[in-house]
Amino acid sequence: MSTPSTGEPTDLEQPPVRRAEQLLGTVGSERRSASSAESVAANSAWWDADADDYHVEHGEFLGVSDFVWCPEALREADARLLGEVGGRDVLEVGCGSAPCARWLTAEGARVVGLDLSAGMLRYAAAANEATGIDVPLVRANAERLPFASESFDVACSAFGAVPFVSSLAAVFGEVARVLRPGGSWVFAVTHPMRWIFPDDPGPNGLRVTGSYFDRRPYVEVDGDGRATYVEYHRTLGDFVRALTGAGLTIVDLIEPEWPDGLTEVWGQWSPLRGELFPGTAIFRCRRVG
Repeated sequence: MSTPSTGEPTDLEQPPVRRAEQLLGTVGSERRSASSAESVAANSAWWDADADDYHVEHGEFLGVSDFVWCPEALREADARLLGEVGGRDVLEVGCGSAPCARWLTAEGARVVGLDLSAGMLRYAAAANEATGIDVPLVRANAERLPFASESFDVACSAFGAVPFVSSLAAVFGEVARVLRPGGSWVFAVTHPMRWIFPDDPGPNGLRVTGSYFDRRPYVEVDGDGRATYVEYHRTLGDFVRALTGAGLTIVDLIEPEWPDGLTEVWGQWSPLRGELFPGTAIFRCRRVG
């Protein structure tokens, strides 16, 4: 699970500079178009550079063999959004360090973890060795899955890949292609309504400052204007149209509520905001036919 941005930080509360920003020379952000090639180059470099900081910040929350869907701490062990996985072939798209894939393997699934970032897969390989749960790992772009058609019964993604690719149609089309008839595709993303608010977990993040319909990607840039990080905003309708266009039926849309007793702040997720509006959207889908 990644830590998405949903807009520029406020002037009142600037986040600490991450090592990735220093390594990549990030000097600011823009809302502008970004091609597939640009986003692939930027995001692979970003997650390679940010892998260490990311795991220092979120490693304990995510664990090494646990399936946490979102910052609201919804676990697959409780929600069972994927159904029975024992004996099934499962693809995790955007697996990061692959704690979800290892949990699924321990549940009896045959799992492959895919990610764009070599830095994140380095952590995945180390955790495989530490746990003794050997999940096969593949480095690839989710817009071009390197698997034969109808190879998997289930595909899943917890904030991996989907927000960082330029074409939903390409990703969903590829997922539908590699799923067997009736196969499930379940993925979690930042709830689209979050993009109208500043990227701030405090009171400042309760003010509407942008348009829900502004689909320009959030792009961090270096001094020459080159992208160092790209994240895409889509409306709920955009997701629906892309999914149905790929031959996928939407079975459910889960908007996890902030649980009582959870005080941990994750990026722009916080108890303050979580009490008022959703931070995560989880789509449960099935391949038609």
